[in-house]
Amino acid sequence: MDEKPTTRKGPNFCSLRYGLALIMHFSNFTMITQRVSLSIAIIAMVNSTQQHGLSNASTEGPLADSLSNLSRSIKEFNPRDSVYQWSPEIQGVIFSSINYGIILTLIPSGYLAGIFGAKHMLGAGLLISSLLTLFTPLAADFGVTLVIVVRTVQGMAQGMAWTGQFTIWAKWAPPLERSKLTTIAGSGVAFGSFIILCVGGLISQALGWPFIFYIFGSTGCVCCLLWFTVIYDDPMHHPCISVREKEHIVSSLAQQSGVLSSLPFIAASSCTILGGQLADFLLSRNLLRLITVRKLFSSLGLLLPSLCAVVLPFVASSYMATIILLILIPGTSNLCDSGFIINTLDVAPRYASFLMGISRGFGLLAGIVSSTATGFLISQDSESGWRNVFFLSAGVNVFGLVFYLMFGQAEIQDWAKERTLTRF
Repeated sequence: MDEKPTTRKGPNFCSLRYGLALIMHFSNFTMITQRVSLSIAIIAMVNSTQQHGLSNASTEGPLADSLSNLSRSIKEFNPRDSVYQWSPEIQGVIFSSINYGIILTLIPSGYLAGIFGAKHMLGAGLLISSLLTLFTPLAADFGVTLVIVVRTVQGMAQGMAWTGQFTIWAKWAPPLERSKLTTIAGSGVAFGSFIILCVGGLISQALGWPFIFYIFGSTGCVCCLLWFTVIYDDPMHHPCISVREKEHIVSSLAQQSGVLSSLPFIAASSCTILGGQLADFLLSRNLLRLITVRKLFSSLGLLLPSLCAVVLPFVASSYMATIILLILIPGTSNLCDSGFIINTLDVAPRYASFLMGISRGFGLLAGIVSSTATGFLISQDSESGWRNVFFLSAGVNVFGLVFYLMFGQAEIQDWAKERTLTRF
């Protein structure tokens, strides 16, 4: 009896993809502990009731003063006694600086993931964050300005690591296991917060506050070794994955791709119908003139997909954002059906079919040129090539819109009016 292929069901918790989820759990655990470490340690760092012998790094003290006392500070360094004169306002700036760094890299991280790969971008972000965590106690001795800079750069590194995880799951997680895998990975944040709040104070009291940074910074470095060893951008290139699991992931994603491929057409048909209803509503209520309606829907149908196309390369790390934009591009472009596309019925109803045939001919010609141009652009470099394709299409749309806004009309032209023959 012939054996049926078993690609529908893959291995579960003993599979490589669940191992990846555990490593991401560990990575998220590490990053959140590094992020919260300062919130625990600062209680001892600014406790001004303690006496200490080393030169404090004050808020307004110049860097030169700290450098001149560096050798003496190292010799007299007592991790239990270091105190910094940081006002509550300065502490607020220090705490918020890491958030500023995260915000700065939320959008560029998608672009960087497309260039360097999600594995290298996430691993680099985790490594940089871990090294900066180890450097934080020394940065505090140099001055509060350096601490703010370190925390900001650390936030940028963590921002790259946070957002890039979904790029990996887009290629590793079967649709029916996506919730399980991402929650296993994401639960590292809650677990890390629990651990750092439980043991952070004990570490500070027993070993000194700098060891909070040393311990969790070192933990991050160990996690980086696991990351670069085990994590791969997709299952097709992983050397240790089983054939069964690889087939399971690939077949599951292929089935989902078929469903996703139909969504842009659903969006396009919906926008076409809704756009037509709205256009006629505006005309029937005399809210806008005919030419205004045509130019309005032409603007929406050309600017919205252009905006989505420009943004698309920068959110490549976000699976959901990429899918939404790819659905919106063809969907919103069909708003032009209530704009310049039917404008021939307004300006020359007698010759509408003839003019529509000419415009369709130009459309087919544009399809030939765009396919050739796309092939040329992506042949040089796939990542940058597609980015240039999106930018070029947006530029063509904007140019066409400007031309139509300048010269578009909605009145029946003289040459298209029916002429009554007079017989003598």
